[in-house]
Amino acid sequence: MADRAATPGTPRVLRAMNDRTALDLLLEHGPLSRARIGGLTGLSKPTASQLLARLEAAGLVLATGTTEGRPGPGARLYEVNPAAAYAAGLDVTPRRIRAAVADLTGRTVGRHELRTPVRRSATPVVRQVTDALDGAAGAAGLSRADIRRLVIGTPGAFDPDTGRLRYASHLPGWHSPTLLDELAAALPMPLAYENDVNLVAVAEQRLGAARGHGDFVLLWNQEGL
Repeated sequence: MADRAATPGTPRVLRAMNDRTALDLLLEHGPLSRARIGGLTGLSKPTASQLLARLEAAGLVLATGTTEGRPGPGARLYEVNPAAAYAAGLDVTPRRIRAAVADLTGRTVGRHELRTPVRRSATPVVRQVTDALDGAAGAAGLSRADIRRLVIGTPGAFDPDTGRLRYASHLPGWHSPTLLDELAAALPMPLAYENDVNLVAVAEQRLGAARGHGDFVLLWNQEGL
């Protein structure tokens, strides 16, 4: 009986996996036809049609035209809808916060740099973060409410037990044990915090010199050493 109870959930999981695979292919290859998606995934044409219908209904993909240069009617092409979602990243250093907003394809659509002079009367960190985010969102023609995800990269690392930022004494204002709760209360989207060099390594592996390599070394020479 337990196995039967779990069975109804299986098709939904498979559909979600197929939809994610199709999105990844569209992001990697650009506009694709139903037949091409079916060929790349091994799915039948009806299944490929169903997943494209789901993604289109959800606003994640758009029909962008038809194939050309072949005999017979052209096949409809689909691509990821760049405006379906936006994410933001903040790079924090002692003297500035650099913010960027990207659309669903990863294209940067807005940037802003907020100077943060080192002094005791400096603007509180929560205000600095929201100002930097609002500046980048505004440059993209968006508002804070349009951002679906925010990642903040800082020197050091936040202690999961205390919530304090450790190994970054040179970053003023970021060491309050209540800071993460204050940021979560001030911002409407899910937040993630990560060491800045770890994020650089992720970017280097995805887009830079380490692309295609599972093992590599990144040397990062900056303040705080």
